[in-house]
Amino acid sequence: MFCAGLFSRTIFSFSVKLKHTNIFVMGSLDDAKKLAAVRAVDEYVENNSIIGIGSGSTIVYAMKRLVERVKQENLNVICIPTSFQARQLIIENKLKLGDLQTHPKIDCTIDGADEVDEKLVLIKGGGGCLTQEKIVAACADKLVIIADYTKKSKFLGEHWKKGIPIEVIPMAYLPVKLKIKEMFNGECELRMAKAKAGPVVTDNGNFILDWHFPGVGDWGVINTAITMIPGVVETGLFVNMATKVFFGLADGTVISL
Repeated sequence: MFCAGLFSRTIFSFSVKLKHTNIFVMGSLDDAKKLAAVRAVDEYVENNSIIGIGSGSTIVYAMKRLVERVKQENLNVICIPTSFQARQLIIENKLKLGDLQTHPKIDCTIDGADEVDEKLVLIKGGGGCLTQEKIVAACADKLVIIADYTKKSKFLGEHWKKGIPIEVIPMAYLPVKLKIKEMFNGECELRMAKAKAGPVVTDNGNFILDWHFPGVGDWGVINTAITMIPGVVETGLFVNMATKVFFGLADGTVISL
C-alpha cells in the first residue's frame, strides 16, 4: 500500500519579516519538514552505515538530503525500507537497497511521526505503515524522528485527533475493536479507503483500526495490553524507542528533544 499523505501539502502560512525591510514572506509547512529532515541526515548519517528509511511526507525531504550527501561526499550507505513507498524512493534515487535478511542490525533509522509528546512517546501509522516502521526502528541503534512543529505536543491527543492506529488481522477486526473499547473505553473505527470501496489495506494485507482514546494513560502498559489481544499485529504507539526528535519551526529554526 502506498502510504497516504505522501503528496498531501496542507499549507500553514507563516510570516517571516526580512531584515531591514517591511516585507513579509509566506512560507509553508513543508519548509519546516525540510529543515528537520536536513538536520537529522546531516547529524546522524555517517559513511559505511546502514540506515532505516521511514515512510510519509517528511521522509521525502530526508531522502533528498541523503542523495545530496551521497553524491557530494561519496558516502557508502545501505538503506533499509519500512514500506513500499520507502523502497520505491530508495530505488528511484539509485541508493543501495538492503533488507533485514541481509542487514538485521541498523545503525540509525530516520522516520516521521504523527505526534510526539514531552516524554518522546510517538503516535505513528497515519499513513498505514506502522508495523514495518516499528520492526525497522527496533532493529536500529538509534531512531531519529523528523517532524514539523505541529507534531509537538505536551501529551498525546493534544493536537493529533485521528486516534492511535492499530493494525489487525482482517478476520479479527471486530472482536479487537470491541475488546479495546471494553478494556480502555473510547471508540475504535475501521479505517476506510478513500480511493476504493472498503477498508484500507496495509502493505501486510491487514486492516487498521483507529482508536480514539479517552485520555492520557500509561502508554507502555496500554501498548503491551493491546498488543496481547489475539488478532492485533501491532500498534502505532512507539514507547521508549525514539533517540532524538527534530522539529522544524515556522521561523526557520530547528529544535530537538
